[in-house]
Amino acid sequence: MPETRSPRDVFHKLLDGITAGRFSELADLYAEDTVVETVFEPLGPRQFEGRGTLRERFAQVAAHSPIELTSSNVVVRETDDPEVIVAEWDYQVHHRVTGRTFEAANIQVLRVRDGLIVNSRDYHDHLALIMGSNGLPQLVAALEGR
Repeated sequence: MPETRSPRDVFHKLLDGITAGRFSELADLYAEDTVVETVFEPLGPRQFEGRGTLRERFAQVAAHSPIELTSSNVVVRETDDPEVIVAEWDYQVHHRVTGRTFEAANIQVLRVRDGLIVNSRDYHDHLALIMGSNGLPQLVAALEGR
């Protein structure tokens, strides 16, 4: 019987897949009925439900993302619930279109059951990503309803 990955192992596999750009593999780390919340997303959906939805989302990111990510300062904290971890890290971001390089902070609270992510609350520095893409005017216009 294969050994089930720990929450810490699942997080590291997820982070390694993201930074290596292996987006087609990422949905397999999530349970069929997973719920992912992107709490600080300024526009667009803040919740994704189901592995199929995530597979589509990761395919879009793979096809259209102009950024390269390198992780640093990774800290994984275990909690009193053996299914739940809190991961903190920074991305060193290189934006291929604008040429900018900058840092974006991240926190994820993951619940992993039977080696699969069943729930994730993601706190990413979306404003840093928007600023790095010269997207602030579009963000302001969207927030103002223009």
